[in-house]
Amino acid sequence: MPDNDTRPDPSLADLFSRGRLKSVPRKAARRGPLLAHLAEALFQPGRDYTEREVNDALLTVHDDAAALRRYLVEARLLTRTRDGSAYRCAGEGSVT
Repeated sequence: MPDNDTRPDPSLADLFSRGRLKSVPRKAARRGPLLAHLAEALFQPGRDYTEREVNDALLTVHDDAAALRRYLVEARLLTRTRDGSAYRCAGEGSVT
């Protein structure tokens, strides 16, 4: 993982408390920048991750790793193999 610096952009700071995400915004316009921040802070472009590794990274900031993982995939910030066995930060290349 990158340096695991999950300190958010000042515009997202109100979503965090003590380095943990307080809640996931319901509005996509607010959630998008948060997801982009998490993808950049928690995942290295070009590296494959197992589902467990993705969950473990997301659990460092919020208890609902499954929801965050789903949002990241839906936003195309993480790509996933068809069988769900590997994930990749969409910043560079993608898994198929």
